[in-house]
Amino acid sequence: MKGIILHGGYGTRLRPLTYSDVKQLLPIAGKPISEYALENLIDLGIKEINIVIGSVGGDDVKNYYGNGSKWHVNISYTYQEKPLGIAHAIGMCKDFVGNDKFVVYLGDNFLQNGISEMFHSFKECDTLLALTEVSNPSQFGIAEVQGNRITRLMEKPEIPKSNLAITGVYFLSNAIFESIDRLKPSTRGEYEITEALQDQITRGYNVSFSIVKGWFKDTGTVDDFLECNRLVLDKLPENGLIPTLSGIASGRLSLPDDLKITKNSSILGPCYIGKGTTIDNSYIGPFSSIGSNCVIKNAEITDSVIMDGVNIDFSSRYHIRGSIVGPNASITTSNNSSKTLKVIVGRDSKLEVD
Repeated sequence: MKGIILHGGYGTRLRPLTYSDVKQLLPIAGKPISEYALENLIDLGIKEINIVIGSVGGDDVKNYYGNGSKWHVNISYTYQEKPLGIAHAIGMCKDFVGNDKFVVYLGDNFLQNGISEMFHSFKECDTLLALTEVSNPSQFGIAEVQGNRITRLMEKPEIPKSNLAITGVYFLSNAIFESIDRLKPSTRGEYEITEALQDQITRGYNVSFSIVKGWFKDTGTVDDFLECNRLVLDKLPENGLIPTLSGIASGRLSLPDDLKITKNSSILGPCYIGKGTTIDNSYIGPFSSIGSNCVIKNAEITDSVIMDGVNIDFSSRYHIRGSIVGPNASITTSNNSSKTLKVIVGRDSKLEVD
């Protein structure tokens, strides 16, 4: 059994963050989204993993994951020059897969309970898809089912006959490559995985499914990214009341040993804070993820993701809420007013509020 993580795409729905950073490396609770996918594959005992990278941030992905030794697996890479669809990306991995069965995981997807249970169901069929119930099925690839088999797949049907949406996890055999080879580009210029899978159904393969238990998130938009951050932080264990250098922290927390809290600061979980960060005269509220080596001064932060190396230095307390701030950004103020900010700030940006 082998694993593939799709790490390409332009991430247009997360711009401006993804002009400079690959979306699957954006952190949820201090860890890249795609690392959770990697851990799910490792939980299945998979040791050979290929990551499909694109023109945006490919070197960053290689620098982060390397050869996989940190996770005790072997990681290789496939370069997809243009995002021509999931089926195209999978087709490029034919030599990597060989004669093995494999699982494909979209690197910007998050499944609360992982994929171990699905893996056991895969042993009884040719192909298995992870499905989840949705309230707006016309916005998704939809599966029509009968018993434990999928009978038809439709991409964003105008009149859906099912509310079971296809998530970003596919358990496959090398038979899928024949179906991919038969594809032609769709009207949007991509090779659609739903068409390849429908070809398998038409030719009599046993294409089955597993309903996702727990929550599922595609983190491709700002709102879904922040919602996923909330859901992950909400799983942190309760720490109770923790006295710090000169402030108080309480609730469900993940805090580093070298955290510096000064001048009447407080932290209320659930929240995550990375190593080397200083909190000065500030309040870090629920559902906030603060990266490593940040400086937060005179700020109130809630329901936000602040990435590594960010400097926030206000002359008086501003409230940052529902925001994403990219790596090494700087946000400062030049007066003593008190306001609320909601910002999406990319890498190396500088924002001064008057």
